Amino acid sequence: MQSVDIEALNQQIYIESAFVEKLNEATAKVIVGQNYMIERLMLGLLSNGHVLLEGLPGLAKTLAIKTLSSAVNAKFSRVQFTPDLLPADIIGTMIFNPSKNEFTVRQGPIFANFVLADEINRAPAKVQSALLEAMQERQVTIGNDTFKLDQPFLVLATQNPIEQEGTYPLPEAQVDRFMLKAKITYPSKEEEREIVRRNLKGDFEKIEAVVQTEDIMRARKTVRKVYMDEKIEQYILDIVFSTRDPKAYGMGDLGHLINYGGSPRASINLAMASKAYAFMKRRGYVIPEDIRNICHDVMRHRIGLTYEAEAENITQEDIISKILNTVEVP
Repeated sequence: MQSVDIEALNQQIYIESAFVEKLNEATAKVIVGQNYMIERLMLGLLSNGHVLLEGLPGLAKTLAIKTLSSAVNAKFSRVQFTPDLLPADIIGTMIFNPSKNEFTVRQGPIFANFVLADEINRAPAKVQSALLEAMQERQVTIGNDTFKLDQPFLVLATQNPIEQEGTYPLPEAQVDRFMLKAKITYPSKEEEREIVRRNLKGDFEKIEAVVQTEDIMRARKTVRKVYMDEKIEQYILDIVFSTRDPKAYGMGDLGHLINYGGSPRASINLAMASKAYAFMKRRGYVIPEDIRNICHDVMRHRIGLTYEAEAENITQEDIISKILNTVEVP
């Protein structure tokens, strides 16, 4: 690619990504701190990928996606996952209409742009699979009819990492459907002071839509145009392949800790998310720092640990950090 082309692309993306700042300003009116969570939600939105949030209750996960959907002028729906939930409660069902003597389709909460699956691990596998099918296919079948879901379509699923009683952990193949798995932490002391003050005051700002769904769809096409050099592609492949065969990359000590590594979906999502991250930084090309920034979120749910790793209290975070410190940066 000619340098002049990159300059033109850089200029185009600098102009088209201006709305990212508007979204940040709009969400900051309601959400205090949690910049990392908002950034990951936007990454999913721009790269057409779903986000799994892991964090304790009360960390504004629900409020964050609701605020973002208001700022994007999109339809929002929330499903509280419980053990007695049925697939029909999510995707919808056929309802008999006596006046017409026929069955009609009643669409479920999945028919929205932003869907919050609250505590997804509280529902059994058949409910999880109904949601994950919609995530993958971007369509829902009710009776004999198939319905395309509105675009953009983003699923934000949350799960509580502490409480395991009465939960149904997502199988690895299902977790892999999420582009990002973000771990949400507590706010700082100053941020929490501001949260308390705002709640005591009770005067919350109403979010006005600053972006239309058409802008998001246009931005997704532009994100795919972000330039990625062959050396950056090689860097992504080295990171993913080192999770499968660490010995080949001089990390033989990781061999007994990794049960399985990232699939080709990991490589695709790492490339796509790094392009979206560059777009958010108003750049027309990907740099290694983009990949390093989002690598933990893309990879942490795609590496299986052995019993030895769990016995030694070694986490996916430790393994990814070691890989990033070892694999040669272009």
